[in-house]
Amino acid sequence: MTRARGRCTIRRMPRYLIERTYTVDMDTLPEVATRSKAIGHHRFPEIVWEHSHVVIDQEGTAKSYCVYSAPTEEMVREHARLLGDHFVQEIYEIAGDVSPKDFPLTADPVRS
Repeated sequence: MTRARGRCTIRRMPRYLIERTYTVDMDTLPEVATRSKAIGHHRFPEIVWEHSHVVIDQEGTAKSYCVYSAPTEEMVREHARLLGDHFVQEIYEIAGDVSPKDFPLTADPVRS
């Protein structure tokens, strides 16, 4: 929270999308996720792991796309370094969220 001219404003915590490639198989991912949760809880209480999507790429490698709230990208990278068993491919700061409910339903735009 910051104070600006006698008013309080609340700053939103930045959110990040982390693209990870794992060096372990799918059967080991629950152990990695459990360790990730513990590292976050004990060492980075400011970080909130919102959710993840796990996929298998064309080569059969496990990947995940994880959404975190954290004060800084550097903190997310340090959490990832301590976790191990994966490579961070990319970290993106999330600019916003949209869903189908955010847009009106219009007439069919594809003409037969």
